[in-house]
Amino acid sequence: MGENPVTQEGAGAAQPSGAEGRTHSLRELAGFFLKLGSIAFGGPAAHIAMMDNEVVRRRGWLTRQQFLDLLGAANLIPGPSSTEMAIYIGLVRAGWRGLIVAGICFILPAMMIVLALAVAYVQYGALPQVVWLLYGVKPVIIAIVIQALWSLGTKAVKGPLTAAVGIAVIALSFLGVNVVLLLFAGGLLVMALSNLREARAGRAGAAALAGPILLSTSPASAAVAAAGATAPVSLWPLTAFFLKVGSILFGSGYVLLAFLRADLVQHWGWLTDQQLIDAIAVGQFTPGPVFTTATFIGYLVAGYPGAILATLGIFLPSFVLVAASHPVIPRLRRSAWAAGFLDGVNVASLGLMAAVTWQLGRAALVDGVTITLGLVATLAVFRFRVNSAWLVLGGGLVGLAFKMLR
Repeated sequence: MGENPVTQEGAGAAQPSGAEGRTHSLRELAGFFLKLGSIAFGGPAAHIAMMDNEVVRRRGWLTRQQFLDLLGAANLIPGPSSTEMAIYIGLVRAGWRGLIVAGICFILPAMMIVLALAVAYVQYGALPQVVWLLYGVKPVIIAIVIQALWSLGTKAVKGPLTAAVGIAVIALSFLGVNVVLLLFAGGLLVMALSNLREARAGRAGAAALAGPILLSTSPASAAVAAAGATAPVSLWPLTAFFLKVGSILFGSGYVLLAFLRADLVQHWGWLTDQQLIDAIAVGQFTPGPVFTTATFIGYLVAGYPGAILATLGIFLPSFVLVAASHPVIPRLRRSAWAAGFLDGVNVASLGLMAAVTWQLGRAALVDGVTITLGLVATLAVFRFRVNSAWLVLGGGLVGLAFKMLR
């Protein structure tokens, strides 16, 4: 494997060398992300928390600063941020082969689960009643995310300025301010205020910054125009539509809902409102990426080929964008101005993650049992550093037992 620029600061674990080392790294990546894709309930904030726990704390594949920089980059490009984090980690760990292995292994378990639910949905006309499985899992997820926020925050908050930006982002996100606007505003504010005394570096900083800004905005501006005429449900327009979505979409599953409704329900009439809501619900309560909603929709409108091509379409841009943006990240960190921008984006990302955690917590901690589970899980991750996979499994079993005994 060739030298990777992001690893120059020194990850905790040595990079394997030679063919045998590359094979070992690929096996590690495949095993970890297959497991994560099978148990990672709770959305992107929870996925990123689990990655931090394993990749930084347990395995030492990345330093915390490297992890934060990759997280900032993932939030600046369109597409599902947690999937892009998995792809970044694979790229850093094992080059382009790692990029492919990590991304596919994170997506594949969720895709298979969602596909099975889609088949059941078509056969029985309704979703199986599986929401209760999350009763015990959700409180545990909150504890895992809080631990990640704490550990990442101690590195991301580098002084009063970044602390103030993080708090402001939390407050503004509750007021409904656009996520992308908050990320760029946080980055630009920290960059400007932290470098006022070093204006002579302005040209170099602006040049280093231009790359990621153009990278993150050009796909959106190029793909604003939606497909024109109404088309029948066929594999080509289905694939093209999800390629467009994966190339330009920022935000959560709720943003995805609004985006999909405009074309799939109102424009083309491929789905009913109820089918679309059910598809989004499946993406939300299954483990792994929320964007596997595309798998469900693809199966509904075009069977197994539709499921495969819709999934490929919505996730393929993430692989391309990660590969294209990755060389820019170390250059950002070396420039004083661009590093300030990245620091601002990092702390803004954590602010957004904190706001989502508050919302998730209100939905998860609904009674004495879930509150107790959350407290026990918090103690387990902070005091005993219990593996997140065991916590998720334990929470699910407790929730299942409680529901069966009622």
